[in-house]
Amino acid sequence: MKKRIAIVDLGGQYCHLIGRRLRDFSVTAEIYGPDVSPKELAMHAGIILSGGPSSVYEAGAPKVQPAILELKRPILGICYGHQLLAQMLGARVEKGSGEYGPTKLSVSAEDRLFADLPKEQLVWMSHGDTVNQLPAQLIPLASTEQCPNAAFADPANGFYGVQFHPEVVQTEYGRDILGRFVSSICGLEIRSDGKDRVQKLLESIRTRVGNKSVFFLVSGGVDSTVAFVLCSKALPKERILGLYVDTGLMRKREKEDLVVNLASIGLVDRLRIKDETRLFLDKLKGVVDPEEKRRIIGGLFVDAQSRTMAECGIDEGQWLLGQGTIYPDTIESGGASGRAAVIKTHHNRSPEILALLEKGLVIEPLAEFYKDEVRELGRLLGLQPKLTNRWPFPGPGLAIRCLCTRNPEKATRLEKPLEALMESSDCEGVVIPIKSVGVQGDSRTYKHVVALRHRQQHLDYEMLQSLSTKLCNVHTTTNRVIALITGPATGLMDVFVKPATLTEERLEMLREADFIVRRRMEQAKLAEKVWQFPVVLAPISFRAGEAIILRPVNSEDGMTADFARLPTDLVHEMADEIISLRKGKIDAVFLDVTSKPPATIEWE
Repeated sequence: MKKRIAIVDLGGQYCHLIGRRLRDFSVTAEIYGPDVSPKELAMHAGIILSGGPSSVYEAGAPKVQPAILELKRPILGICYGHQLLAQMLGARVEKGSGEYGPTKLSVSAEDRLFADLPKEQLVWMSHGDTVNQLPAQLIPLASTEQCPNAAFADPANGFYGVQFHPEVVQTEYGRDILGRFVSSICGLEIRSDGKDRVQKLLESIRTRVGNKSVFFLVSGGVDSTVAFVLCSKALPKERILGLYVDTGLMRKREKEDLVVNLASIGLVDRLRIKDETRLFLDKLKGVVDPEEKRRIIGGLFVDAQSRTMAECGIDEGQWLLGQGTIYPDTIESGGASGRAAVIKTHHNRSPEILALLEKGLVIEPLAEFYKDEVRELGRLLGLQPKLTNRWPFPGPGLAIRCLCTRNPEKATRLEKPLEALMESSDCEGVVIPIKSVGVQGDSRTYKHVVALRHRQQHLDYEMLQSLSTKLCNVHTTTNRVIALITGPATGLMDVFVKPATLTEERLEMLREADFIVRRRMEQAKLAEKVWQFPVVLAPISFRAGEAIILRPVNSEDGMTADFARLPTDLVHEMADEIISLRKGKIDAVFLDVTSKPPATIEWE
């Protein structure tokens, strides 16, 4: 056991991701709850305390037993874990101004954690509290503009804390920092993992399914298709059946692409297609709240599955429901442990699905994996790059990219200090009274959006990144920033939000805009250079129309992301074509310039 690392889950969105990073080193990690006994932790070579949404000074915040400090085992605290470890060692933790997204870190003392790494490096932050007043035995290692003690060490005892997240890919030297903790501090050997995961997964599926069969919900996306193919390779074909539910919420040509992909691997005869467009649209009529949309859609999927099984004469007692759930779906829906905050309820974590999971009636072959790992599995299974590299698309489809609201409201001015920031950047900025989902400090936020307009309609990505970070850190009612690409010459103060619901006309406008974006990106041979590209329809109006918001992002696993820097001429060409296609219906196009955190990739 002492060749393993113990991870204590304190409710962080990225807790499982730490274990995944250690898996890249061929180091095994065990995840425990905060009530784990010191005796159990003593069986490991080192301990990592994860992040979490709580504040260490609040009643009921997760704690670990103080006796872990006496184990003579190295400890690394990350984010909330950093604050908790510092507090246990005598430091003061207080509410700070907050940092979310990319942040410059200045290293003042290398020690073993930062050995041979640059003095200035980019790290990923997501916190609202700060460690202050370190006791004498703790050495400050690094700082940021907002955080004087962004890393500390007690080298004699092997205790380390970092306020940032080394486990996410956006932390420039995060892999090195974790590697140094595991090897130099915990004394474990690290190496690349060359094991064949596919064979292990096939064996696991056979064990889990036994003599039963699998009825699979297939969306056409990477995750569900890879999971469906895995099951088809693990089981005889007659014991697997796929269902594609046409919800009326899918992208243009989605169904046709799925049929072609499955035909290329000999599985199209194991697929049933069910048109439920009318039912889904009727049930979603008038629904505005994004969580309610997700709950309704998740329930309807299960209903469609049950009815189709009955129509096919399938005995539910002899079948399992198969899903392409991956780990980020679970963690954003509240986490496998239940300690993480709910950011948004994925359709594959609806109450109906959770009830089936409780009864052991669901199989999810990819539930422990992240998107980049799923893509690699798809390649190992022989799937075409056009499928494995395609942009992720959410199960609820365009329903959560078609924003709705009940009340008309006008844009409002930014606070005066922020207006000065706008002036120095030659930008106009306003608060738009429409909300989007975000993740800040490992908690769900639902806040307003700031819209920017450069007076020369110029897209300076570095300036927009800096403004976006500052606005979301300082403007506490904001978690997302968008920049105007094209629209009327009038100022942003003329913008208003108008009432809108989910209608077929709005969905078709969004579907057309999405198709334009995909076609343009493919023509420019840039589709595979972007990890995901949501296109959002929002009832943001200058005159009488609405706005399309482009959200190109780059990520590795979907847990963190940064907006993609596309060629500006291509962005303007997309925007111009979208507006010309629906004159009077769409009167502006914006670009989302927010990282995750503080925003999520999807708006709802």
